[in-house]
Amino acid sequence: MHHNKRIDRILFSNLFPRQPWAYNRAMQLTFLKSKIHRVTVTDGDVNYEGSITIDETLMQAAGILEYEKVLVGNISNGNRFETYAIKGPAGSGMICLNGATAHLGRTGDIITIFTFVQLKKKEITTHRPTVVRVDSANHIAEKLPIAERVERRTLVS
Repeated sequence: MHHNKRIDRILFSNLFPRQPWAYNRAMQLTFLKSKIHRVTVTDGDVNYEGSITIDETLMQAAGILEYEKVLVGNISNGNRFETYAIKGPAGSGMICLNGATAHLGRTGDIITIFTFVQLKKKEITTHRPTVVRVDSANHIAEKLPIAERVERRTLVS
């Protein structure tokens, strides 16, 4: 069989481009939309259908919609899981693991709740995720955009 190095170079450059935007301008990448950082689990209900119940005030601050997919990282035990958010009473500080997720954490565990968004190239440079930090009662201590850690222009040029 004849081996064609030119075809190999073309295939390789398409699979591993130097600039990921060079070949597919319609491509979207997934970025952090928001996170509620280091909240304390207040309850668990194995018999509920599923999800995580989050104080409505925290959901609004982080821009989380009811039934939106969330990723939860349990800082206390290292578990990570996906579920969906449902509203808890506003101002209550409630963070309740429901259904099967109740087996992945306990009351008193410290967790972080993440949401993500898919962005097009033109949206990346202006996107700033939101971080909601809480006090020991799960009430908002501060809400701010994440400080820029990387010069974004170099990522999308």
